[in-house]
Amino acid sequence: MNSIEKELDCGRSVTDQQKIEEVTRQITEHGNELRRRYPVLNYQNALGASAMAVSVTVMVVTGVLYVKGIMPAWLCILVNALSTSIIHELEHDLIHRLYFRKQPLAHNFMMLLCWLTRPGMPSPWLRRGLHFHHHKESGTATDVEAWITTSGNPWGILRLLKLMDGFLFGFVNAVCAPGWRQKMKLLARIIRLNTPFGLLYWGSWYVFLGYHLSTWLGGLAGVPPPSSPLMLQVMNMIDCVVVIVVAPNMIRQFCLYFISSNMHYYGDVAPRNALQQTQVMNHWLLWPFQLFCFNFGSTHSIHHFVVKDPFYLRQMTAPYAHEVMAKAGVRFNDFGTYKRANRFKLDTVQFQSRG
Repeated sequence: MNSIEKELDCGRSVTDQQKIEEVTRQITEHGNELRRRYPVLNYQNALGASAMAVSVTVMVVTGVLYVKGIMPAWLCILVNALSTSIIHELEHDLIHRLYFRKQPLAHNFMMLLCWLTRPGMPSPWLRRGLHFHHHKESGTATDVEAWITTSGNPWGILRLLKLMDGFLFGFVNAVCAPGWRQKMKLLARIIRLNTPFGLLYWGSWYVFLGYHLSTWLGGLAGVPPPSSPLMLQVMNMIDCVVVIVVAPNMIRQFCLYFISSNMHYYGDVAPRNALQQTQVMNHWLLWPFQLFCFNFGSTHSIHHFVVKDPFYLRQMTAPYAHEVMAKAGVRFNDFGTYKRANRFKLDTVQFQSRG
């Protein structure tokens, strides 16, 4: 029986802060026990660097195989979507300085690789400040990172657009803003967040869509648009970029944002209360999405209690951590969040039991 259960057994109330501290202690001790049981887990820098090397190598190899016509486009896209989901977890760990904390050259090189392989995302150095604020004020009105992933938005066309194409959503949001000063401020922010790699990333995507849509419509009308040898060469290059980098990240980002925005609560959340900030979403129906965000919905809540454990250790501690978190009152598979626009308050909607 742990200390919280003893308090309850004695009829004494337990504050949320006491529960949080107890959950953190138990998960931390379990992680330390795993490190003692499997000494390889103590080589955190090497494990992180190895995961990065393997993920980037897979993207390069699949890209070469696709360009040479050996691998079909759909397989290249799916494999690279899986690789970028691992790289996203690595970037998240790097933002918390879990790899090469005292070796800035190696640390920043890994950060750069994260940005190059996921160029549609803002700079990880820029994201660090937003993410630290997210931990302090998760689910409150100032949590910009949660808002970026659509958390707190009512479900509808705009939220789906934001999930599928954040750049276009940002542009539409800026154009519809009241007053020229506000419009220009939002446009400048979009450009700043996407410079330089994001502009190339989204530019490639829109050229790809525009060219192939016009070719398809022209073919239906019997008047295919003219294509010069130079244009065909450029489009062949853009097609490769889309298959190897852009499309995999579009899949990964949609799945990640869909899971993240719904397992984080937004509204009715007490400041710095980890019991209210997130839920665990591990229902089997979500596995198609979980596959391309490295089981984020099942393991990210653990990170809100124990920041120092890397992503692969969270996967290992999940079964034990879920038991501890459930006893402390963390919710599991609260699908009512879709109706409530991710607000923590349940009203009349009941959440499902852990399963």
